[in-house]
Amino acid sequence: MKLSNIDLNKILKEVKFNFSRSGGKGGQNVNKVETKVELVFNIPASMTLTEGYKELLINKLHAKLDNDLNLRIVAQTERTQLGNRKKAIDKFIKLLNNALKTEKVRVKTVKSASTKLTILEKKKKHGQKKKQRGEKVFDED
Repeated sequence: MKLSNIDLNKILKEVKFNFSRSGGKGGQNVNKVETKVELVFNIPASMTLTEGYKELLINKLHAKLDNDLNLRIVAQTERTQLGNRKKAIDKFIKLLNNALKTEKVRVKTVKSASTKLTILEKKKKHGQKKKQRGEKVFDED
């Protein structure tokens, strides 16, 4: 399951942004401008997601959630607030899409009888080859 553009727009309206001063590059701007962006999304309070999706997100992203089941994403690598905001949104969308991805069910395959026989024959040949390496032949002169 991948989120469509309409769903993403609805979900992004439910997101809250917090801004603060970040460290790193930026010169004097670092001390004046709040460029660090923290994206906060409360999964249970979402009106867009169904209950099934909420449970799935909570189960898959439990390590990234706080006690109130808020998903927090921080971006502070860019020098501008807008750049960090875009990065945080991109991370958020990737996280949601990866968490909502349905995993393919592995279908067990059975080896045919002829395949089993060829494998056994190869093993026997390999064993014989190794056995011959160990045998020492002495010539009587």
